Amino acid sequence: MKVNQNENLTMRKWRTRSGYEIFQIMTGRSNVYLLTNSVTNILIDTSVSKSWNRLLKQLYKLNILHVEYLILTHTHFDHAANANRIKEKFKCSVIVHKDVAKYLKKGESNIPGGTNFFTGFLVNILSKFVSTSILKYEPCDPDIIVDFDYDLKELGFKAFLKHTPGHTIGSMSLIIDDEIAIVGDTMFGIFINSIFPPYADDIDLMIRSWGNLLDTKCIRFLPSHGTANDRSLVQKDYDRRIKSLILH
Repeated sequence: MKVNQNENLTMRKWRTRSGYEIFQIMTGRSNVYLLTNSVTNILIDTSVSKSWNRLLKQLYKLNILHVEYLILTHTHFDHAANANRIKEKFKCSVIVHKDVAKYLKKGESNIPGGTNFFTGFLVNILSKFVSTSILKYEPCDPDIIVDFDYDLKELGFKAFLKHTPGHTIGSMSLIIDDEIAIVGDTMFGIFINSIFPPYADDIDLMIRSWGNLLDTKCIRFLPSHGTANDRSLVQKDYDRRIKSLILH
């Protein structure tokens, strides 16, 4: 696997053994990725509504004039807010897990639970005093609703979608060439020695999803927040936390 690590570039790029290219076309509030085999383009997540113009600019910078599929790792507003705009502009098919499809159809974000004292307190305050309307976005009708694993072979890729619940019940990860996994919020990449997200609906389920991701041969895990996690870090954090689950 070749990785472009030129810090002067605005986009990071990975190339897998099959020649697929993965571009990290957006950073900041939420990472957005593009997977391409030079024929078919797949966008993974869309960031927040206010990032719409920047998202288009980044796509055009890569000379991307067509997008065939949009995969949503889950349907929180910072991932799905521009889904309907992408669908309308590129006439693409939107792929989402069945357990969160209802939120996409309504343009709603459920507030996830906090995984530590601070985020737990913050979520409690938000749920009491902040209107959920700020988490709303333009509704979008999905075209492909995933239940369990979903093979992308017919789309032209040696890749598949894996159900990795925990952050939300319908979170999914995209496994590409058994080398790279795009994992949404199933893990974060903002801490030095941990992949543990600050928010999750089911911590135990999320940790077990890490184990399912490690069952693949992926060596790099691309999160929606922060930078890529190497397999060694994922394995270390999983081993440490799964012991706690077993003991309790």
